Amino acid sequence: MMKKMIVCAALIATLVGASTCSKANQQQQQGSSEAKGSAASGITVRLLTDATGIDDKSFNAAAWRGILQFYGDSWSNARQRGTAYDVVTAQTQDMYIPNLRQVTDEQYDLIVATGFTFADSLTEVAKGTPNQKYMIVDVDWVGLPNVLEAVFAEQEGSYLVGVVAALKAQADGIENPKFGFIGGVPGATITKFEVGFVQGVLSVIPHAQILDYYVNSWGEPGLAKTQARNWYDSGVYAIYSAAGGSGNGTIAQAKEYRIQGKNVWAIGVDSDQHEEGLYTDTESAVLTSMIKRVETSLLYGLNAVKNNTFKGEVITFDVKADGVGYSTTNPVITPDIQDRVEAVKEQIISGQIKVAATHAEAKTLPSFPQDLKALDN
Repeated sequence: MMKKMIVCAALIATLVGASTCSKANQQQQQGSSEAKGSAASGITVRLLTDATGIDDKSFNAAAWRGILQFYGDSWSNARQRGTAYDVVTAQTQDMYIPNLRQVTDEQYDLIVATGFTFADSLTEVAKGTPNQKYMIVDVDWVGLPNVLEAVFAEQEGSYLVGVVAALKAQADGIENPKFGFIGGVPGATITKFEVGFVQGVLSVIPHAQILDYYVNSWGEPGLAKTQARNWYDSGVYAIYSAAGGSGNGTIAQAKEYRIQGKNVWAIGVDSDQHEEGLYTDTESAVLTSMIKRVETSLLYGLNAVKNNTFKGEVITFDVKADGVGYSTTNPVITPDIQDRVEAVKEQIISGQIKVAATHAEAKTLPSFPQDLKALDN
């Protein structure tokens, strides 16, 4: 049976078998010095992504940054790409298994797949190759001894950006502000983004109106852009997108409207998307971003291979482990707003605030809206 662990910043986990807590934090801190050693050790890895690839400026890009950091390379100077590491992008889902089998046949030390849409394909391939080490991000149900599964407490980071959005609406004097959530492909992971965001908004504005929409794709920014335009036109103040490359459409629409002087915001996801929202040299349409440090999980997996500690297990990266958080790059997040959000963050870490991660949990909370589309999935 796999051992499921939660990575945390405290050393409590060290009391339960082999702790992953301190290892994860050490790997994140060691940076380039650790990376140089790993590169010399000859570890090889291949990253498998969906059609959005590593240029999605979001989820896959974060995974790629983790690999680059491990090898001491950078985005502009990926010296060992094509040898020690590389990315294989599937343009359609029917390429998942062929791509997995190809890289398995090439016998890399670690094969990493990003996203729950890879779960079935990776399970099928991994069952037939028990000596190959695999890692999958955003999945915790594979349960094989040769598969490391990394998941995140997205609901906690999403709660924080919901608090930011609601506090900024109050600071702007918006009466009865409305908020929106745009999801990619419905599933348990995206549910955590949505219900966390909704809880964060409602913690500040208990009866705020919140709308949701699912693109049903990670690579259709046009659909997200159209929905964002419709919502902004109807008075929605801020839209949070957890939709991979599709979410870039939300940012694009927010930029257009802020150029026109409209007070609307996009909220980024996975990576700090402040730069993607720039519409002048200094002003961004991205209010904040929910930071999901996928790179931390890649560093964990690669170091596990390097140190011969790799095993099939589930690792959860939460706020306490700095696995998720929020960005403060945009200067419109004033010190008083940031102070209040930091206080909320400490309450999550201490357990004073518990953020629901599922629809079933969320629907029992006071004032949680029952008409969100995601609740029917």
